Amino acid sequence: MDWARDLPGWPRCETSRRVICGPHRWHVQEQGDGPLMLLLHGAGASTHSWRDLVPLLAGDWRTVAIDLPGQGFTQAGNRSRLGLDGMSEDIATLCQTEGWSPTVIVGHSAGAAIALSLSHRLTDPKGKPPRIVGLNAALGRFEGIAGWLFPLLARVLAANPLTAYVFTLGGDPTVRARRLIEGTGSHLSPEGIALYARLIRDRAHVDGTLAMMSRWDVDPLLATLGEIEAPCLFITGANDKAVPPEVSRKAAGRVPGAEVMNLPDLGHLAHEEDPEGVAALIRTWLAGR
Repeated sequence: MDWARDLPGWPRCETSRRVICGPHRWHVQEQGDGPLMLLLHGAGASTHSWRDLVPLLAGDWRTVAIDLPGQGFTQAGNRSRLGLDGMSEDIATLCQTEGWSPTVIVGHSAGAAIALSLSHRLTDPKGKPPRIVGLNAALGRFEGIAGWLFPLLARVLAANPLTAYVFTLGGDPTVRARRLIEGTGSHLSPEGIALYARLIRDRAHVDGTLAMMSRWDVDPLLATLGEIEAPCLFITGANDKAVPPEVSRKAAGRVPGAEVMNLPDLGHLAHEEDPEGVAALIRTWLAGR
């Protein structure tokens, strides 16, 4: 996404700024006052996914939302850093450079996996691991033949410089965005669909998302779930077709003291479908911590 061309009119662009912290040029949005809440979107999304949730939380929290490297308006400086460990390390470095000590980290889908990884790397102002809220957390791995075929396919696609170009030419982006979103079990407003349409027609964004997928390996994180000391809440959408609720329930069973809350009638993008409901769950849980 081009900063000069695309940022004007982007949700909450008045809160946007750039941060150069090697190896990436980050897009950061800050709003509100209070303890710091770090927001991490999922693969293929951007800070726009928090557009309606942030105003509901910014009254009590200093919200900091970032675009993951290579996605949205964050320019990746090193493609080899776009896997789970690389991103987690680079976000931790960004936090340390900016003086951010998150009290809570909210992550959606793959962003939830990054949040859990960061719980080993960051501390809150009291020196404790930040509390973690995972929204439809992508903590499963492919089974059987898909376990090696899908990552291999992603690597092949990401290695081809024409892949992102071809993808962005694949018909009406609004129609494709609606199909992709509805395929996850979610239903968004025309505005929400239009924002995703803008992303999927951007070659750099598509290329960054593919590069992330090709390097994604959640197995090391899964092996350490039992060692996580951070209080964790997993919020699931009952209709999530991308990451079934059972994935969060299984993960929660391995994280000491983790809780699971389910939202009926919502899909993978539950926080965009019902920001008020998600904000209420987060507020209630944090109030008891």
